[in-house]
Amino acid sequence: MDDHGRTPSSNQPIMYVLDTNVLIHDPNALLNFEEHHVTIPMTVLEELDKLKAGKHSVAAECRQAIRLIDKTLGGATPEEVELGVPIDRGTGICKGFLSILMSKRNEPNSLLPEHLNDNIIINQLIDLHTRDKDLRLVLVTKDINMRLKARACGIASEDYSTDQLVDDVSMLSRGYHTMTGSFWDRVSKVETRQDHGRTWHRVQLTDNLPAVHINEFIIDEQGFVGWIKGIKADELLILDMHQEPLLHQEAWGLKPRDIYQGLALFALLDPDIHLVNLSGAAGSGKTILALAAAIEQTMVSKRYRRIIATRSVQGLDQEIGFLPGTEAEKMEPWLGAITDNLEALHMDDENTHGSVDYILSKVPLQFKSLNYIRGRSFQQSLILIDECQNLTPHQMKTIITRAGAGSKVVCLGNLAQIDTPYLSATSSGLTYLTERFKDFPNGVHITLQGVPRSILAEYAESHL
Repeated sequence: MDDHGRTPSSNQPIMYVLDTNVLIHDPNALLNFEEHHVTIPMTVLEELDKLKAGKHSVAAECRQAIRLIDKTLGGATPEEVELGVPIDRGTGICKGFLSILMSKRNEPNSLLPEHLNDNIIINQLIDLHTRDKDLRLVLVTKDINMRLKARACGIASEDYSTDQLVDDVSMLSRGYHTMTGSFWDRVSKVETRQDHGRTWHRVQLTDNLPAVHINEFIIDEQGFVGWIKGIKADELLILDMHQEPLLHQEAWGLKPRDIYQGLALFALLDPDIHLVNLSGAAGSGKTILALAAAIEQTMVSKRYRRIIATRSVQGLDQEIGFLPGTEAEKMEPWLGAITDNLEALHMDDENTHGSVDYILSKVPLQFKSLNYIRGRSFQQSLILIDECQNLTPHQMKTIITRAGAGSKVVCLGNLAQIDTPYLSATSSGLTYLTERFKDFPNGVHITLQGVPRSILAEYAESHL
C-alpha cells in the first residue's frame, strides 16, 4: 500500500506526476510515494523557477523543493533523468524513481488548448498514455479544477493528502468536552486533595466518559470546570478550575464574556503554556483576547520582551514588496485587525485614537511578514499568528519552530474562511496543528463559541 492508502491492482509501480502546488504545499512531497515512480513536468520546474525569487511566502518552499530535486538527481545524465533516478531517502536503501517529464509531445494528441500550464501538463500525460497504454499514470494536484480536467481527458488524478491527518474537521478536538447534567454522575470513584490552594481530583474512568487528551477541559451544566492534567490507563488527574475566577479574570481591562473565552484567557496568561491555538467564527473574540493578554504580559507583568504579530493573508506577500515605506508601514494595512482590536480595548477612553497611538508607541509590538519570521529565532517573545487557516502544514511547522527560549506562540484562525486556493479545511495547517498537538503537555486548544461582536453579526453568521 502506498502513502495515499491505495493498494495497487498489480505489481507495476504507478507513475505519479506532481503539480507545482503539491511541491509548494510540501517541498518534500517527492519522498512520500514509496516504491513508485515520481515525475515532475518541465513546466512545473519552470513555474518553481519563476516563483523561487519572489517576495511571496511560497518562495522558500520553491527553493527547498528545487534543492531536493537537485540533490536526488545528483550527477545523473540527461538520459537517466528522463528515465528515472533512484530516490535516496538517507536510509541506505533506494526506493522508487524520480524523473523529469520533458516537453516533447506529438501534437495530434493535444486535447486542450495550450495557453495554460495546466493544459500543457495534461496534454503531456495524454500523449504518454497514448504511447504506453499499460503505464499507470496518476496526476497529483491540489487544484480541484485541474483534477476535473484531467479526469475528463481520461487521466487518473487525486489530491495530495499524505500530511492530511483527519477526513472530517467536525471530528477535531474542540479543546473541551461539554456534558449534560453533572460530570460527577459519570464517575465511579474519585480521590480529592488540596495542594497549594488548588483542588485536584483523581477520577476513575468509566464508559460514560469520552476519549480525552491532556490539557482538555471538562465543562458540565452544574458549573464544574475541570482541566485534564494527567491520563493513565483507567484514571484521569483533573485540576478543579472553578468558574467564578475564570469569568472574573482581566487582561488589559478585558474580561471574558463566557466560559470558553475564560478558558482561552486562562491559557493565554498561563506561563507554563507555550502554545495556544484559538479557533472560532468571525467575531468570537480570538484576536482581542490574544492582544489583551499579550499587552498585559509585556507592559504589566513583563513576562515577554516584545509581541511579534503576523498574519497569513492570500496575496499579502506578493503585494507587500510594491507598497511604499518600511516593513512596519507596509504591514499595517494588513494587520488592521490588530489596531481595530486595540481601539475596542480603549473605546471607553476620552480619546480612543490617542490611546491607540500611545499604546503603539509604548508597547513593543512589531508587525512582521511571514518571510521575516522564517529563519529567525525569537527569544522571550509572544508570537501572534493570525489567519492560520491559510498556512500549509509545512509553513505552520516553519513558523512555530522559530519560537526560542521563554517564548509563547498564539495561533488564531477560522477554518470556514480559507482564502488559499489549494488548501481545504482538512489540509489546512490549522487543522494539522490542532491534531498534531492534542497530546502536547504545554499546549492548549480552544474553539470559541458564538459571535459576541453584535446581534447583527451573530444573525449574519448563522443566516447568510
